Amino acid sequence: MAAPSDQKATIIDGKAVAQTIRSEIAEEVRLLSEKYGKVPGLAVVIVGGRKDSQSYVSMKRKACAEVGIKSFDIDLPEQVSEAELISKVHELNVMPDVHGILVQLPLPKHINEEKVLGEISLEKDVDGFHPLNIGKLAMKGRDPLFLPCTPKGCLELLKRSGVTIKGKRAVVVGRSNIVGLPVSLLLLKADATVTIVHSHTTDPESIVREADIVIAAAGQAMMVTMGIL
Repeated sequence: MAAPSDQKATIIDGKAVAQTIRSEIAEEVRLLSEKYGKVPGLAVVIVGGRKDSQSYVSMKRKACAEVGIKSFDIDLPEQVSEAELISKVHELNVMPDVHGILVQLPLPKHINEEKVLGEISLEKDVDGFHPLNIGKLAMKGRDPLFLPCTPKGCLELLKRSGVTIKGKRAVVVGRSNIVGLPVSLLLLKADATVTIVHSHTTDPESIVREADIVIAAAGQAMMVTMGIL
């Protein structure tokens, strides 16, 4: 959401922007194919049968098909061992047709997510969750090879919607490793003044009301409503 000081708060509709971006990517993929005879390859790894994870993975695979990216579908059972999953990641690391690896989170409790993500090749870490990529994101003057996709999408929406970020007061609701923290870091890199609201924040409504930009990243619907903006 963006709330310029002289206007009411507005909710940015990302569907039209997303379609424009997909059209741009499809054209880039077409040109790559014509010039080099190759297309980008994305391996999407999912463990178990969580319905929300399956839904997210299905959307990612559908998006790949729409723009011409080759999707490598890796579906592993819930009981797969950590060693077996890491072995599969290593296999994907050396596959020349796989240019990006995405491991769908969360993983089952018996698997150490940090360890698995750390085994993904830095050059194929398209989710931007490798410790070195996150570390560079947190450091001034450093640029990670990849940015976490949802946080990057949030800033892309703001920019394509004509919202100036520099100098604005931005409030991020939520502090997860997947969205809240990285989007806060990206806003800082864009020269916003950033406040994070979380479950232990006192009087979060008053903080949100003071914001020029609000990003809801708490993973729960209706935590931010027009009534408090």
